[in-house]
Amino acid sequence: MKTLILSAFLSATLMGSATVYAEQPSGSDTSQAGAYVKDSVITTKVKAKLAAKHLATLTDVKVDTDDQGVVWLSGTAPTKDARDLAGMLAKTTDGVVSVHNKITVQ
Repeated sequence: MKTLILSAFLSATLMGSATVYAEQPSGSDTSQAGAYVKDSVITTKVKAKLAAKHLATLTDVKVDTDDQGVVWLSGTAPTKDARDLAGMLAKTTDGVVSVHNKITVQ
């Protein structure tokens, strides 16, 4: 069941990214649109890794990725170990250049 939910989430996220990419105006800079899709894919990969750990403690973590592959983590975690785990999972994700872990410990 969890695999099905995760698969649906990933599909919806990737489809939404493709839609944004496809709706760019004809005169727009396509390198920026491609960067947006790449950023969304990295964000989705990090979120999938966090979800795969099945840790309820990481449900309040927000993931953002800039156009250079830098991931920004924010939100709250109950312990320093949970905060560090989220950072480690993000750092080991394909496409991630660096991680700014701004998660606060409650």
